Amino acid sequence: MGASIYTDFPPKPTLEQQDYLLSNIKDWSILNGLAVRPSASLLSTSTDLSGTLAATAPVTLYPSLFPRACFHEARAIQKAYNELYAAIARDRNWLRQIVERLIEVDDFIAKLWNMHLEVEKEGYVQNLSLGIFRSDYMVHIDPAIPNAEPTVKQVEFNTIASSFGGLSTKVSQLHSYLNGIAAYPPTSPPTITPPSFPANPCIESLSHGFSAAHRAYGPSRSSPSLPLCILFIVTVPESNIFDQLALSTPLQTAYSIPTFRLAFSAILDHTTVSSNKDRILTYSPPHSPEMSYEVSLIYFRAGYSPSHYPSSASWDARLHLERSAAIKCPSILTHLAGSKKIQQELATPNSPHLANFLSRTSSADLIDRICNTFTAIYPLDDTPEGQHAIRLATSAKDSEGYVLKPQREGGGNNVYGSKIPAFLAGLGDDRQKWRSHILMELIKPPTLRNSILRNGEVQSGEVIGELGVYGVCLWRNGQDEAGGKKDGEAEDGEILENWEAGFLLRTKGSESEEGGVAAGFGAVDSPCLVDV
Repeated sequence: MGASIYTDFPPKPTLEQQDYLLSNIKDWSILNGLAVRPSASLLSTSTDLSGTLAATAPVTLYPSLFPRACFHEARAIQKAYNELYAAIARDRNWLRQIVERLIEVDDFIAKLWNMHLEVEKEGYVQNLSLGIFRSDYMVHIDPAIPNAEPTVKQVEFNTIASSFGGLSTKVSQLHSYLNGIAAYPPTSPPTITPPSFPANPCIESLSHGFSAAHRAYGPSRSSPSLPLCILFIVTVPESNIFDQLALSTPLQTAYSIPTFRLAFSAILDHTTVSSNKDRILTYSPPHSPEMSYEVSLIYFRAGYSPSHYPSSASWDARLHLERSAAIKCPSILTHLAGSKKIQQELATPNSPHLANFLSRTSSADLIDRICNTFTAIYPLDDTPEGQHAIRLATSAKDSEGYVLKPQREGGGNNVYGSKIPAFLAGLGDDRQKWRSHILMELIKPPTLRNSILRNGEVQSGEVIGELGVYGVCLWRNGQDEAGGKKDGEAEDGEILENWEAGFLLRTKGSESEEGGVAAGFGAVDSPCLVDV
């Protein structure tokens, strides 16, 4: 971590103030769904026989200070990032060039790509795609520049299961509520004030994105026609269920769209794809098997990790959905676009790809601002950049400033600093295995303090914050059912909907190397905007 750029914060509460703060956090959280299912490791089956218990989600007691200019910049460029990754997902030839470098060393990516090839050969029947994206950043101050202004540097870009949109809105509301009831000790001058709390529209914005895709699907294609529905594909059990319900419930209550949760492991049991050329996806709820719904949209909150595919039947289930007429969020190609290798291809110094994708779009004037969010990222291959990275990664001293990341999503897979050389040595002498990773320069955020409530215990100390900005993008791929271009249609397809959709702040102890809240390392937080 770098030197602090913030005032002394948060203030130290008295015991009475701490008790008042904690009691209100616990009560408000359960009342408003800022909650998780308790981990099985914390409860015995005799304690929670029916799975009815809920606990306050890991949260910070105070909003964390965040530079106002950095916050607004990250949000201002999200639409351009949406457009960038929609363009990448539409460019099958470019993706093919990238993926073919990985399929021999990353079995997971190979299977995803082969699934795309199988559907492409048969012919895609749905040319619309929905992206619920999240671009994650840390604040960075360049130590080489005297009196450098803070900037945001991208940690990663998520294209599948971009979680915590529901809880992020609620934790923003929690911290604002606590300030309103004078739960925070006063500071002089005041640090936490109503104008320092930005409104967080995540729940409303993301739900509206689902409804937009549902409308774009159009009327039922079945004969006779069937009611339409949205499917959330999930893992079971799911500790983060309340975050997901915060997004699915408004679809039912505000948009009158039937929305169901379906376990990834039960896809083949409760869905069918019609045998005709339309390949309509039909869902029959297990609680009401006499009912049938035509699926307009599939939202994946599972399927991003190899652990979600324990058998060939799991891969059959993903293929079953991918070849159907339902809109996918994300499609296989959009899923692949979120791999770390794509991020590296964009961010390697002097890479032409960013400009190639955006120079002819409405976001062309934001190319330099997006480029400014990149930190140095390198491949581990035979290119000059890759050889430079290998020298860094195998050096006990030089590797300290880097993190090694695999292609897949889900957290918990990164290798940091001095652990990198030993990890690479464990991969053996076959350097091809190294190519499934990228080497990224570590971002050094400024020192910050906060307190985290997790599993009923409060931990205080130095923390690191990671800002995620959500985006919604609905686009047409510009291809007919046989996979070719329509006559007269632009090669790049068409963006139908595109907006920035709110934000997430995740905070972890500075000694923790992973920031995934569900993984137990961090906490959901909200920003208190300050001028620095």
